[in-house]
Amino acid sequence: MSAPAPAAVLFDMDGTLVDTEVLWWETAHEVAAGLGHRLTDADAPEVVGRAVADTAAHLIAVTGGSADGLPAVAAELTGSFHRKVDAGAPLRPGAAALLAALERHRVPFALVSASPRSVVDAVVTGALAEAPFAFTLSADDTVRTKPHPDPYMAAATRFGVPASACVAVEDSPDGTASAHAAGCAVLVVPSLLPVDPARGRTFARSLEEVDLGVLSDCLRRPEASGS
Repeated sequence: MSAPAPAAVLFDMDGTLVDTEVLWWETAHEVAAGLGHRLTDADAPEVVGRAVADTAAHLIAVTGGSADGLPAVAAELTGSFHRKVDAGAPLRPGAAALLAALERHRVPFALVSASPRSVVDAVVTGALAEAPFAFTLSADDTVRTKPHPDPYMAAATRFGVPASACVAVEDSPDGTASAHAAGCAVLVVPSLLPVDPARGRTFARSLEEVDLGVLSDCLRRPEASGS
C-alpha cells in the first residue's frame, strides 16, 4: 500500500530550490574582507544557512567590532546578496520537475526561508517565477527564524494542518533543526554543509532523486535513512 501524500510540502529556498548558498558565502566573504577578516571553512557553520542577523553578528565578533555596527553590516550583507540574486540565481537540479509534479498531483507547497522578505520576493519573481507557492514565509514573518521552529510551525498553521503531516525539504543544519523541532518530517538534500542523521530525517543526494513517493515515504519512516 502506498503511503498517503503529505498534507503540504514546505521548501527551504537558499541551497534547496535555488543555488544561492554559494552566492551567500561569496557575499559574506566580501563583506568580511571589507572588515579586515578572511573567511575560512571554519567560519562556514556560522555563515551558511544562517539568518542575516546571525551572519552579521559573527562577522562583528570575529573582527572585534562593536555590536552597534550590526545593523550596518546586516544591511551590507543583504544589499550585496540582493544584487547577486538579481544578476541570476539558478535552480537546483531537479527543483523545477519536483515542483511541477506536486502541482500536477495537487499537493500544496509553500516556501519557508530564513532570508529577508526583499530577497525572497526577488527570487520568487525571478528564478521561481513559475512555481505556484500557496504562500511564502521569510525571516521577517516570524519573531524568530531558523534554527527555531517558528517558521515551520507558522507554515503548518497557515495550511491548517499539523506539522507532523508536512514534509520539509531542507539543505542546511539550521534549517533541518528548525523543521525537526517543529515536528515536520524532514527530507535533507545537503548543499554546502553536512547535516547529521537523526530520527525523522531522510536523506537524498539531489532533488533529481525525489518524487511524490519519496516525500510520502518520509512520513512513514521516522527513522533516519539515506541514499
